[in-house]
Amino acid sequence: MAAPAGASKQDIRERIWNYMESHDLADFPRPVHHRIPNFKGSYVACQSIRHLEVFAGTREVKVDPDKPLEGVRLLALQNKKTLLVPTPRLRTGLFNRITPPPGATKDTLRKCATSQGVRNFSVPVGLDASVQVDLVVVGSVAVSEKGWRIGKGEGYADLEYAMMVSMGAVHEGTPVVTIVHDCQVVDIPEMLLEDHDLTVDYIITPTRVIATGCARPKPAGIVWSKVSCEMLDKIPILRSLCEREKQAGKDVALAAEPSGQRPAPRTGRRPWGAPRWQRGSAGRPRSPPQEEDAQLAATVCVGNLPRDARMSELKRALLWLGAAPASLTWQEPQRRAILHYPDPAAARQAVSCLQGLRLGANTLRVYWGGRGTRVLVGGPQQQSHPHHPWGF
Repeated sequence: MAAPAGASKQDIRERIWNYMESHDLADFPRPVHHRIPNFKGSYVACQSIRHLEVFAGTREVKVDPDKPLEGVRLLALQNKKTLLVPTPRLRTGLFNRITPPPGATKDTLRKCATSQGVRNFSVPVGLDASVQVDLVVVGSVAVSEKGWRIGKGEGYADLEYAMMVSMGAVHEGTPVVTIVHDCQVVDIPEMLLEDHDLTVDYIITPTRVIATGCARPKPAGIVWSKVSCEMLDKIPILRSLCEREKQAGKDVALAAEPSGQRPAPRTGRRPWGAPRWQRGSAGRPRSPPQEEDAQLAATVCVGNLPRDARMSELKRALLWLGAAPASLTWQEPQRRAILHYPDPAAARQAVSCLQGLRLGANTLRVYWGGRGTRVLVGGPQQQSHPHHPWGF
């Protein structure tokens, strides 16, 4: 499949997503738009990695948490390899090490390989941990036979690799594998590639294994000039790496900043405010502002539920996506559900997992209740974000 002349990365993404949906190649979760698309036959495609020497000889494998890579995560566990999975959106660190319980059965290992298992059977890996990744497995939206890759546009795979380089966990010779449907292998114009874009050495599809022989250099570390203060504020481990490299005498000037200067990261309350301390119905006092803010920030509202939707259907979907809340309030007359999570980080992770979720014929609208307002982050009226060099 050739990209149209003058096509952008986003044009290629949309073409792939639309093609997979219209030809019924996509698999749960659907629709695949704005995701690393899962596809029918992904589990079978994953099995082919066993025949690669780069997999057979590895001890530590980093595999992205995307659904189509679930089969690789399972193979790594079954072969008693150390499995590292990036934390969602890097909010709580870079890696989680998956640690199945002693004497884990095949069924338990299967659960450990799912997104829910990654949350329940893992321990965080800190910057000071001794990590030497032998193989990197990433998801892709599109990839070329030359090894050029396009992700879903958020830039996390590129940033994760650059961070691994900076902490010494990978080197230029560490092989990178991606697993995609055959229709995702397309011609990508070289002019679309940037220095921070990650390339791949092997492409596995349901029908073939492609050794790309890619000679284009992989990212040599974090390009700090493409990192914003907002990113540094959102990703604590990136902030820690920045401090380390600064102490080592490296230039860590961020985007649009004078060399050597960086505003201190925000602390305490965020500037966009919190709900006012008001009195509830019947004159009962509401929670203090700090407590109420925390409660709202850990709440997600799911709307546009089908009229015949059942709570059990939503619960199954949440469990499957690894976004099960601590409790759920079902508001049938309003055709919505309120999901209550332990903390704001869990709520934001759930919001990311639920984007584009459908029940029946309805695409659900997902609202995050934090920061004193409800923010629409999913559903048919979702707006795209301005392009950032790292995709954020």
